Amino acid sequence: MNHSTAEINASLASLRDQTAPMVSANGADSDASSSLNLANVPIGQRFIVRNVISNPAVPEWQQQLEDLGFISGEPVSLMAKGALGGDPLVVRIGLSTFALRKAEAACILLEAEHSSSSLKAAA
Repeated sequence: MNHSTAEINASLASLRDQTAPMVSANGADSDASSSLNLANVPIGQRFIVRNVISNPAVPEWQQQLEDLGFISGEPVSLMAKGALGGDPLVVRIGLSTFALRKAEAACILLEAEHSSSSLKAAA
């Protein structure tokens, strides 16, 4: 099933609008870091996968990304971006390295690594 870039981008924009007012586990509005996704993080900084969301235009991406190892709690970092337009992205999840399209990476929601480790330290 082929989808045009315009269809995918429109679906991603709609998905971002739907998930913008996210609520944290304690019921409070989450801070700006909760809207982080793998497509818009700086190169070299480590994050933790919080969730993989489904893209309505290509719902199979969610399962495919999870099958690759993008599951909650896994460490992830953006290693490089393609020269023209930043596509594809080279990402490391755990000990594996993959090339993802920006549209696929936008389905992977992240949290800063330090917030996860500070919670563990406080426990």
